[in-house]
Amino acid sequence: MFDLDLWREIFQSINKNRTRSLLSGFTVAFAILLFTILFGIANGLQNTFKEAFGTDAVNSIVIFPGTTTKANKGLQAGRRIQFKNEERDYIIKEFGDKVEFITSKVNLMVNASYRGKENSYQLRAVHPEYMFIENNEVKEGGRYINQNDIDNKKKVVVIGKVVDEDLFSKTNAVGKYINLSGISYQIVGVFTDEEGYNEENVIYVPLSTAQQVYGKHEDIDFLHLTYNPEMDSDAALLFGNELTKILKERFSVANSDQRAIRVQNMAQGTKQVDIMTSGLTVIILVIGFGTLIAGIVGVSNIMIFIVKERTKEIGIRKALGATPKSIVSIILIESILITAIAGYVGLLLGVGVLELVAPSLETYFIKDPGVSNGLVIGATITLISAGAIAGYLPAVKASKIKPIVALRND
Repeated sequence: MFDLDLWREIFQSINKNRTRSLLSGFTVAFAILLFTILFGIANGLQNTFKEAFGTDAVNSIVIFPGTTTKANKGLQAGRRIQFKNEERDYIIKEFGDKVEFITSKVNLMVNASYRGKENSYQLRAVHPEYMFIENNEVKEGGRYINQNDIDNKKKVVVIGKVVDEDLFSKTNAVGKYINLSGISYQIVGVFTDEEGYNEENVIYVPLSTAQQVYGKHEDIDFLHLTYNPEMDSDAALLFGNELTKILKERFSVANSDQRAIRVQNMAQGTKQVDIMTSGLTVIILVIGFGTLIAGIVGVSNIMIFIVKERTKEIGIRKALGATPKSIVSIILIESILITAIAGYVGLLLGVGVLELVAPSLETYFIKDPGVSNGLVIGATITLISAGAIAGYLPAVKASKIKPIVALRND
């Protein structure tokens, strides 16, 4: 039940002893301020690492065919490797459980025109799965390429936002027909990509359609896939090595030939980022919690001093009939109250500092530094718990002092 007299007494005690209350609060606020800034900077560095990967799937692998540099199995060096549609089927058959999405790709440049407006764009011939690899988002009212388009070699396209704005700025592009280097295609969707201009300045077409229309037959330029997201970086790197090995065997390429078949595995970059962020997190945790512990120790020392300072007061209370429980409650609640308020102020200051210096920190590759709500709540609970512990032990000790001993204390 809420005891108004108890709270009035606590606030009177805080007001009467402003210096020690401010000193206690400053210790906690400063510790949380540093704690918040350190974790905010760590999050900013992690944001920078994530941005380096763009919005593409971070578990992607791209396989490029090249030219052999070494003779192998009676075949001369300088032989050009040509991937075909069957390579995609072969990888699915060999590594079905390790592959999440996979597409063959053909890249072309086309002149696109619509009612007098014309421009050049990259045409990417892909499978429907490419949408999930590239993380495209189709605008409402349209759709992406589907398997029916592939099976029936339909002349349909999905255009990027930039293409839409260039050629269809005043009309809805979906359902319209666009001319690509003399061939008419129906637009079935418009997509956006968070990476912006370069990725939205693109037109997608079904792979089978492009192979038929542009004389590619079964040929493809390269393969793009994502591995099972449950695989860690080491497993993904091993998978990439296995892919390289079986494709080199398939095309009779020497194991030491690095140019004939190149596998670009994002797991390599992911692993390096994981190592860096893990190391950074450990350092920040050590420094952050060290700072927090220093604040807790400071509060504990101050609370011990406060109890010693209030020895006579406690003796008078006990002489007047105050129970040990009531004495503990007063000191404990006062400690928690000062700690909680000071901690919250420290958090606000920390967040304010991060927001203030955020623009200048981008120069040092620290993007959008900040702290999560969970961290804020966790730090606040930690502080309140620490304040309770810091105040409880000296309060219990004080409550056991005999009134006559307390009143004689100098």
